[in-house]
Amino acid sequence: MWFAALALLAGGCTEREVTAMREASAARPPHQSQALTESTSAAAPSLSEALTEAAAMRPSLESAVGLALEVDDGTGLPLKVKAGQTFYINQIDLRASLTATRDEGVDGLRRAGDFAQLSWDGVSLADEEPIPLANPDGTFTRRRFYRNAQWMEQPSVFNVQPVDAEGLPTGRAVSLHIGKDDRRKSNDDFFIRRLRAIQWTYDCRTATDCTGAKNFSEEALVEVRNARTGAIPFTLPPDTTALRLSWSLRPGAAYTIPVTQVAAPTYAYGFSIDVQAVTPPRADGTYAPGTAVTFQMALRDGAGKRLHAEGSLPSYNEVVFGQNEPGIQYYRAFAFIDPSTTYYRRKHRERMLMTQIIGPAQRIQPIRSIVDLDAFLGPEDVQTIGTLERDGVYAQFQTFPPSNKLFGGAFFPETLGWDAPVSTSWTYQLPANAEPGTYLVTVKGRRVYLGEDVPASRTLEIQVGTPERTQAALTTGSCKTCHDQGGEFSQVLHGNDNRAACAGCHAPLGFELEGPIVVRTHFIHSRSDRFDAPKEQCSSCHVTRESTQRTSKAACLSCHKSYPDSHVAQFGPIESMYVGGGRESFQQCTGACHTTHPGSGF
Repeated sequence: MWFAALALLAGGCTEREVTAMREASAARPPHQSQALTESTSAAAPSLSEALTEAAAMRPSLESAVGLALEVDDGTGLPLKVKAGQTFYINQIDLRASLTATRDEGVDGLRRAGDFAQLSWDGVSLADEEPIPLANPDGTFTRRRFYRNAQWMEQPSVFNVQPVDAEGLPTGRAVSLHIGKDDRRKSNDDFFIRRLRAIQWTYDCRTATDCTGAKNFSEEALVEVRNARTGAIPFTLPPDTTALRLSWSLRPGAAYTIPVTQVAAPTYAYGFSIDVQAVTPPRADGTYAPGTAVTFQMALRDGAGKRLHAEGSLPSYNEVVFGQNEPGIQYYRAFAFIDPSTTYYRRKHRERMLMTQIIGPAQRIQPIRSIVDLDAFLGPEDVQTIGTLERDGVYAQFQTFPPSNKLFGGAFFPETLGWDAPVSTSWTYQLPANAEPGTYLVTVKGRRVYLGEDVPASRTLEIQVGTPERTQAALTTGSCKTCHDQGGEFSQVLHGNDNRAACAGCHAPLGFELEGPIVVRTHFIHSRSDRFDAPKEQCSSCHVTRESTQRTSKAACLSCHKSYPDSHVAQFGPIESMYVGGGRESFQQCTGACHTTHPGSGF
C-alpha cells in the first residue's frame, strides 16, 4: 500500500486521494488485507528506488493512443475507449457559454457560467470579423475575439485522474502543464495552446453595422492539443468508470468525464487513407493532357481494415447525426453545428473530408481566384479553382459528400442532400493545355473513434505529358525550427507534411475569404505570442526577398492591423482581420510600392 501511494503521489495524486485508497484498503476482506501485508512486509524501498521502479513500470508511449477530452458548460463529454489500451492526453477542449440580450462584450462570463470564478482582469478586444454570408432572415453575424484576461495569460496545470464508480482513484493521475501564453518552454505538454473568449452578435443590420442588435452569445474557450514529446502514457484499470479533470485555475471544482471501456472494439485505433488512379496511364506511365482521370480512395483504421463498404461512404446524416461506429468524419463547421474560425475557434474540429489536384509541381503557387458559393451549389461535384491562364497553376477539388450535397443539404434541406449516398470515386479533368510535369492528388480527412481524434492525408503523384518528375519551388521554409516535438506537420493540421499539396484546397472562398494558406499562416503567426521571432522579420519563414514583395490587402493586412490614412482614403478602411477588405483584397495593388519590408532580414 505504501508503494502504491507513493506511485500515485509521484503521478500527481493528492494526499486526500491516497488517504481514500488507504481507507478502501482497510475495508477489504481480511484475507485480502493479509495478502497485502505479507507482500509489503519486506523493508520499504528508499524514495529514489521507489520512483525509479515506478518509472520502469510506466507503459511505453510507442503504441499509446492520444485521447481527446471535452467539457461543455461544466459537463464532460462521455468517452468510450478500448479496454487495456495505453493512452496519453492529446487534446483538451473546454467551453463555457451563455446568451445575452445586450451588447456587453464578454462581461456576462465574469458573472455567470462555468468560468465565472476565473480572473478576467485585463481582458480586451483583440479582433473582430463579420461572417460574409447573410443569415436566413437577412441579418448578419459578427464575431468579436477577446484576449489578455489573466486566466488566458498565466501558466496553469490540468490533472487527469482515473476514478471508479464511487469516485475513488483507480490509478495514478497525469499532470499536464499548459504553460504561459507568450513563451514556449521545455515543460509545455502541448504544442498548441489557445485560450480566448468570443462574443457572437447574430442580428446585425449589415456585415458592418450591429446597431440595435439584441441577440448575443458569449463563450470562453480553452483549446490545447498535439501532445509534445514526452507525453505521459497510462492505462485505465478495469474498474475505471470516469476521468476526473481538474484545472489549477478552478481549484476544488473538477469535471467528470464518464468512461466506458470496450473489451473488443470492431475497429483498431489509427487512421490512414489509400488513394489510387483507376484510369490507367499510357504505356510510359503518363497521362495525356485533356484526359479525364478517375481516382478512388479507401479510409482504413490503423490495422488496415476498411471503414466503409467498398465503393461507397455513408451519407452526411449517417455520419453527423446517426450511428457512425467507424468514426468517419465530414465537415461540421456549420453555424448550427460547431462553427470554426481560423486561429480563434476550433478549426481542428471542422473535419472536412476532401480531395484536390494541383500541378504541375514546378508551377505551384497560391491561388487567389475566389470560388463562389454558387459553384459549390452547382451541378458539378468537382470545382475548378485554378487555371494556367488565370492563376499560373491548374487545380480542382471535391468535398465528400460533394459540395452540392454538403452545402445544398444545409441551405436547401428539401433537396435531401444529406441523405444522398457518397461515392469513394471522383474524376479530375486534366486541361487540354496541361503543362508537362508532376501533378499532386491529395485526400485529407479526420477520424474520431473511441476517444481518438486524429487527422490523416495521402498524396499521390501522377505524371502528365512527361515521365520526368518535377518539384515545387517553395518560397518559405524553416518551419521545423518551431514545428517539432509534437508540432510536426505530420501531426498537426491535416497530418500532411507535404507543403506543396496545400494550395489546391486552400483557395479563397466567397464565404471564407481567408482560405489561402498564405493568409492563414500570416494571421496565425502574427497573433501567436509563442511565435518568438520578430514579426517584421520575414526571413524567419520566407527564403527569397521576392516572395515578400507582393502588394495586396490580403498580403499585408493578414499581419498588419492598420495602415496609413492615405491608404484608407485610396483603398478603403480595414473591414476584415484576415484579408483587409472584401473580394478586392487579393488584387495586386501595384508593383511600385512595398518593394522592401523594414526589418525583413533581406
